[in-house]
This record gives sequence, structure tokens and C-alpha cells, in this order.
Amino acid sequence: MADKLVIVESPAKANTIKKFLGGSTKVLASMGHIRDLPKSKMGIDIEHDFEPEYINIRGKGDLIKSLKQEAKKAKKIYIATDPDREGEAIAWHLATILKEEENKITRVTFNEITKGAVQKAIKEPRDIDINLVDAQQARRVLDRIVGYKMSPVLWKKVKRGLSAGRVQSVAVKLIVDREEEIENFVPEEYWNLYANLQERESKKEFEARFYGKDGKKQEIHSEEEINSILKDLKQAKYIVDEVKKGEKKRNPAPPFTTSTMQQEASRKLGFTLKKTMSVAQGLYEGVKIPEKGSVGLITYMRTDSTRISEEARVAAKNHIVGTYGEKYYENRYYKTSKEAQDAHEAIRPTYADLDSDSIKDYLTKDQYKLYKLIYNRFMASQMSAAIYDTMAVSIDANGYTFKANGQMIKFKGFMTLYVEGTDQKEQEEGMLPELKEKQELKLKKLNPKQSFTEPPPRYTEASLVKALEEKEIGRPSTYSPTITTILERRYIEKVQKQLWPTELGKIVNKLLTENFTDVINVEFTAKMENEFDEIANRKRRMEEINSRILWTV
Repeated sequence: MADKLVIVESPAKANTIKKFLGGSTKVLASMGHIRDLPKSKMGIDIEHDFEPEYINIRGKGDLIKSLKQEAKKAKKIYIATDPDREGEAIAWHLATILKEEENKITRVTFNEITKGAVQKAIKEPRDIDINLVDAQQARRVLDRIVGYKMSPVLWKKVKRGLSAGRVQSVAVKLIVDREEEIENFVPEEYWNLYANLQERESKKEFEARFYGKDGKKQEIHSEEEINSILKDLKQAKYIVDEVKKGEKKRNPAPPFTTSTMQQEASRKLGFTLKKTMSVAQGLYEGVKIPEKGSVGLITYMRTDSTRISEEARVAAKNHIVGTYGEKYYENRYYKTSKEAQDAHEAIRPTYADLDSDSIKDYLTKDQYKLYKLIYNRFMASQMSAAIYDTMAVSIDANGYTFKANGQMIKFKGFMTLYVEGTDQKEQEEGMLPELKEKQELKLKKLNPKQSFTEPPPRYTEASLVKALEEKEIGRPSTYSPTITTILERRYIEKVQKQLWPTELGKIVNKLLTENFTDVINVEFTAKMENEFDEIANRKRRMEEINSRILWTV
């Protein structure tokens, strides 16, 4: 008979935890949720405070029976599901099913699956936080009400079987709206003018860009304007007017949140959001490493905080100073946004001494790639700034101004290890030749270039996640399932990483925005996320929110 029973969601997590606890402790997996709303009806009692009518998930009967049997045998039951609202809800459902053993049920959470974190959690159990459960239930109930109100409109007007979701429909709207912007975009002509110049003594050449006239910025909109400027420059002398030398620092990016990890894995590794979260889940729950057994390699991967623990900070310092030297280390704190729940740390490696290359042979290719990204990003976040020597030059040519900038890296700092990706192409600037004021330069060539303004780019998975986060739509745990769902429903499609609305997506969006104007909009969805937070923080009741929603839809 086991003195203690620990229940987690997955077998992988159970295997990792087992070795940290004594032989008298049994660790079992619930295999995710064990109860949910029924699929055949709304399952919410609107007349009685929106009480959800939960049923056991089909196929989980034998598992529930087994959990009940083991719970009867145990002296103490610890529910150790994930440390977020979803995990708290699963814990509550488990406690409800095991209600006969209620007096010996307790809740434990840990942000990383390491011996220290797990043992500490077992020593400091708590009650299930009903406010977190209510926040999760409010979201579930709201989504069910909205779905049941909206889906019949699609069945009647388009075809049966289609479904609509509160957050998914807003994500589709963003993509459809962007497509309309692109279709309605009218390009405008503009010109750039570049001067290829040479410093006479060194013979070094560089490029300067047209800025304007008499020190004022001037935009060029037509061939007529560019020809007029070129005519004025025919006999011009190119004289260095001003030289500014300086130093520029570039600081590292913060450690990963769920959103930034998804964006960076998309940009740098080409991973879909679903793949990123699946691989991260495996790294969190445990990977078998010889002589160590099953090891949880990263902290919990659903978080919107950039905070890190003091223990992690010390471990990072020791690693950086030992590997690169004292001058590469800088103790950094990052501000977490005001919208962040900040319940967990940022995503980071659990063991500073396990760098990606030292355990490469025990990871899959995808695990290695993502772990390397997480490990390097975290270490770089605690490293010194990169330092550049910079030079900015202003050049006069017959009253017209050309400008050139150059920079050269002097100290790589964090860039020794990691540089954050970007959705735009970055242009690297080389250093300019040594220039002095009043010095005359030799013109090699004037290069006028016609361009046209471009429409906004279509969303990628990475840029859509960024937009959802900026507009406060959804939370870290919802980005991946939201985008995966609308792809699977064929409301959008992915073409060379870009997200396009399908004809079905456009029709569905039109119907929903016409019939549910108050629900299918960014402001409403963002406001609801804040209200779920208020439930979690005991500032608002679940019934009050759902009652108002019912009349909105």
C-alpha cells in the first residue's frame, strides 16, 4: 500500500517525478482532462447560475475506476497537475471524482520538474484555488455559450457541421481584415537617390543616401522631381559637412515567454506553433539522460512572465563567468508587462550545466533545436551588451544633403551566444572610411531608384501570435490551439508561411461579424481576458460575467 499517491497529467511527467519521491509513493497519470461538457448539448444550466453539467470523458471509465481504487489505498493524495488555470481545473475535476477521499486530497504545483522543486512542493501542499478554477470555467462556459449561439447561423447560411469560437473567430477576422487591406491598397510612387563616394587617400568607397535640401528632409515622389535634383547635382562638389563618432550598445532580449518562444521557433527553426508546444512539453516533462534518468530540461512552457528565480540567476552567472569570463556577465532584471499573470517564471533551462551540445545525443533533432534556442536565449539574457563603434556623416552637395552611417562591433557580449530574430530583414552596416569635416569626396556614381509603397504583409504564425498578444486576445495557452483550429477548419490556409483567408473563412467572417458585432471584435475579446483575470484574482464573480455575456450574444 502506497502512503502517498501523486496524480499528474501525463505518463512522461509521472516517470520523471517517480525517481524524486520515495518507494512508498505511487505516481499515476490522469491522461489530461477526465471530465468535460457534453458534446451533444450546451451542457450549461442558464437558469441556475450557469452551472456547467460535466460528464466523464468517453473512454476514461477504466482509468477513473483505477484512480479511485488507488486513492482509497493511499493515506495522502497530492494532485500535481500543471501550474496554471487549466491544471487547477483538472485538479478540481480529479478532486470531485475522488470526493470520498476529500479529507486526504491536497494540491501541489511546481514550475520545473527537478528534485528540489518537486520535493519542496510535496512539503508545502495547499488547497485547490477555486478562483483559478472559476476563471477557467468562466472561459469554458463563455466559449460554449458563444459557440452554441453562433454555430447555428453558419449551419443555416453555409453548411451543417461548421463551428465558431470566440477567440478563433477574432483571429480569422484579423486575417480577413488584413487581406482586405492588401486588396484595397493603392501603391504610391517614391524615389531614393544614392551616391557612391570615394575617400581620395584610402580609395575606400561607401554609399550615402539622399536626405534633403538645406538641412531639411525632402521626399521624392516622381521622376520629374528626381531629374530636377540630378540636374542640380551635375557640377556639385561632395564635401563632408559633419562627422559624429560614438558608441552604441545593444542589449540582449529577455528570456522566453510562451509567445516569444513560439515566434522565435517559427522564425529560426520553421516550427509550427503546435510543433513548438509539443516539443516544449516533452522537454518540460522529462527526457532520459544516461546516469541521470528522466530529466525535466526546461521550466513550465506556458507563461507570459520574463521573471527568473534567484537560483537560476546565480546558476547563469556561474556558467557565463566560467565559460566566457567576468566581462561577459551582467545581472539583468526584465520588466514583465502589466497584462502578464506572472504566476510562473520565464521559460529557461532547469540545469545551467546541461548545455544543448552536452546532451545532443539523447535528444531528438527537434528537441535539440528547441532546447538550444531556449538555453542560449536564457544565458544571453544575463550577458553583457554588445558594443559598436559608430560613425554618422553628413555630406553637402550644392545645397543638397546626403547621409551615411557605419558601425563596427567592438565587443560581442551576448552576441557571442545568441541574436534575436526579426520578421524584417536586417541590413548590416559596415564601418565608413576615416573622414574629416570639410574634406572633398570623389563621386563615383549617382544611383536613382524608383520604388512603390507596399501593402502590409500577410500574417505568419509568428506575427499573428505577436498581434494577438499585443491586442490582448487570448493567453499563452490559447495561441497554439487557436491558430491550429482555424487551419484545421479550413477558415485559413498557409502558403509559404503566410496565412491567407479561404473563401469559406471570408464567408464565415462576414456572417459572424454581421450577426454578432458585439462579440466578434478585438475590444470585447481583450476585455473578456481581463475579466477572467479578475475572477482569478477574486475581484469578480463568474456568474456575473456569464449573465452579461448571455444578453450580449
